[in-house]
Amino acid sequence: MERLIIASNRLPLNIQAEKDNIQVIPSVGGLATGMKSVYKKYRSKWFGWPGFEKSETDDQTRKEIEKILKKEKCHPVYFSRQEKELYYSGFSNKTIWPLFHYFLEYVHYEDRYWDAYIKVNQKFADEIIQYVKPGDKIWIHDYHLMLLPQMIRDKVPDALIGFFLHIPFPSYELFRVLPWRREILGGLLGADLIGFHTYDYERHFLSSVRRLFGYNTYINQIRMVNRIAKTESFPMGIDYEKFYQASLESRQKPLDKRSELKTEIDKYYQEGPDRKLILSIDRLDYSKGIPHRLRAYEHFLNKYPEYQGKVTLILLAVPSRINVEQYQVMKSEIDELVGRINGKYSFVNWTPVWYFYRSLPFENLIELYHSCDVALITPVRDGMNLVAKEFIATRSDGSGVLILSQMAGAFKEMSETLNINPHNKNEIADAIKQALEMPADEQKETITLLQNRIKRYDVKRWASEFINALEAMSLVQKKYVSREVTPAVQDRILKAYKKAEKRVLFLDYDGTLVNLEKNHLKTRPDQELYQILDKLAHTDHTDVVLVTGRNKNYFDKWFSSQNYILIAEHGIWIKKPGNNWQFTENTYLNNEWKKQVLPIVQAYTDRTPASRFEEKTNSLAWHYGNTDPDLALSRAVELKDELSSMTANLQLVVFDGNKCLEIRNINLNKGTAAREYLHENPADFVLAIGDDYTDEHLYEELPDSAVTLKVGIDKTMAKYHLTTFREARNLLKKLSG
Repeated sequence: MERLIIASNRLPLNIQAEKDNIQVIPSVGGLATGMKSVYKKYRSKWFGWPGFEKSETDDQTRKEIEKILKKEKCHPVYFSRQEKELYYSGFSNKTIWPLFHYFLEYVHYEDRYWDAYIKVNQKFADEIIQYVKPGDKIWIHDYHLMLLPQMIRDKVPDALIGFFLHIPFPSYELFRVLPWRREILGGLLGADLIGFHTYDYERHFLSSVRRLFGYNTYINQIRMVNRIAKTESFPMGIDYEKFYQASLESRQKPLDKRSELKTEIDKYYQEGPDRKLILSIDRLDYSKGIPHRLRAYEHFLNKYPEYQGKVTLILLAVPSRINVEQYQVMKSEIDELVGRINGKYSFVNWTPVWYFYRSLPFENLIELYHSCDVALITPVRDGMNLVAKEFIATRSDGSGVLILSQMAGAFKEMSETLNINPHNKNEIADAIKQALEMPADEQKETITLLQNRIKRYDVKRWASEFINALEAMSLVQKKYVSREVTPAVQDRILKAYKKAEKRVLFLDYDGTLVNLEKNHLKTRPDQELYQILDKLAHTDHTDVVLVTGRNKNYFDKWFSSQNYILIAEHGIWIKKPGNNWQFTENTYLNNEWKKQVLPIVQAYTDRTPASRFEEKTNSLAWHYGNTDPDLALSRAVELKDELSSMTANLQLVVFDGNKCLEIRNINLNKGTAAREYLHENPADFVLAIGDDYTDEHLYEELPDSAVTLKVGIDKTMAKYHLTTFREARNLLKKLSG
């Protein structure tokens, strides 16, 4: 049976050790519930903090606890209380949490927090690395462990790693203020699959990757130097059947079996036929927008006074991070707001707000869910918000209305609800009125639609789809690994090269023989490259052919005195040693089209900062390598669209180069030039190395026996992949002897 390794900040259980009595209480959280299904499918091991440090128990007790944890398929990762304070309360919850939830005013940037975060992530890595075996799957959870994927990758390069972020990923404008943004992003990119609740978070992540690392992203794939990582959205669900069935059972309980809370709720409804209850359940956190909600409810009572005495808000605030200053301030603010509202509007037999500052047992939560008429869920920023889904699941009679913030991740799946901007108290007040007055048939229609949706995509499906996507990434990685230039492949190439009577080497320049600089114009050859090419060019019966899209004038500066054949501007010009540049056969074309196209390219250059255009003999190129990546991508799509429609009848083609668009004659490409050269100079060994889309024509036109190599891991017709220009140089060094 395959093995699955899970890592999260905490283990999915709580341990209570008193003297000789050790109790293990399973967690009822969404993550633990969701992982149950994949736990059964695999031989699993869960790594996480057990809730105590080693020094807090004697050796005997700790061994007993570890024995119990082993039976539960759990592995403890120990760290001290101080490390927990700095890594968890510090960096995780005073730096990452507020930043990723758009609360910049609460963010703390402290080196000691960051140092502890590195240290604890490394402790997780050390424990997992000792356990992992080939073929294992690793699934890492949440913002506490964002460095862990790359830490594992460094030691286990072939590991199959998935990561899921349970909170929002912020826009680049916010993420870039983090001093350790590159390290965090680099840590996440150690994963093969990076999951988010919504496409918005995924989009923000990809934007940061493009801007900070410059990696090419194709739809949701990130092409790195020697790997592909994929992003995808997996909206987390709930255990629908658990909540639905619990609601049915709760509704059917006889009067004498009902809890004190349910009895109070029933009594409330009996005091007036028009009475309604609005439910608000949240962990006490500034991201949940509880003060905004209370002010909006107060505004509702003031704006619609006819509902005074008829509507009560049940506010359940679950204690959280009570030692953090911002939470203490917020708790005081909520207390004052509740006091003010109740003091202003209360009268005999009616209190506007029932306020509970505590957690409730599952049974009481279910009673609240199915007893209230409206759920008011208004976070100012929330990764998902499972409370919204739980409320819908418990409406087994088809009644009820959900008012949901547009800033909650759940909104993407539940847009049929009454949705509001949590900062607009007038909009919330109107939504409350609309919810209270909504006809029963309209309530049932919406509830049924939402129930069917969240029932289909429950937490089990969430977990299984992530695992399936991770397994699919294994096949993607193997596909590219199978085309790597291994030592055995290299030996075959060397033997064929030495055995050949005539050899031709077609070599692209930028990105293939030299590292492609951000500023394309600065990419000049170095002494090492000259030595490699000179040695090859002076080998008997060997032609070194540099094939480039560059303007011939640039190549003249660097290679005019060298013993190489130069083909420039994608095959339009050719220069043999000792000769002048010449047009290749049949390439003198009518360039009247430039008069139409050039003004458009110039206009895009003018309104896209740091872009530039280049006019060549029979082509135009628009370069955007120095431009803001997101703006460049958008403008490139626009320009390509505009040019494609304009040039459709002109025998021109618009194609994507390496951070550029080029417009040229449809019949001109590197492949045509290479084919013509081989026609005049037959060879029994042909090798071609390139790095971008323009080199695909080269691979396509060469004979089947040719050795074709692509620098990078983009989709290609080449037979093999090289990781970087350095590997290309190393291979050429070996060919030169």
